[in-house]
Amino acid sequence: MTEVNNEKLHIRLHVYDEEIEVTIKRSDEEFYRKAAKLITDRYNAYSQAYKGKKGEHTIALMTLIDIALMYERERGNHDTDPYNSILTKLTSEIEEALK
Repeated sequence: MTEVNNEKLHIRLHVYDEEIEVTIKRSDEEFYRKAAKLITDRYNAYSQAYKGKKGEHTIALMTLIDIALMYERERGNHDTDPYNSILTKLTSEIEEALK
């Protein structure tokens, strides 16, 4: 039997000036709604700042770059490679000392 959180859900998202219909996992609904709001907020900010100076396509790309930059910064903050390297080295030193 399918768990309730894994059921599919059909929702409408308001993104900037469009309604987008998507089918998602019920457990992801909050993330989709927050993502739509983030896109709308960032697009509106760029649209207001560059109204009449830049086209909609350029504003959309600027919005994507802004959000991708947020993502990359956050991803960089969660990089575990340095910690894994140190832990591997310490583990091997401990194992060597215990022999």
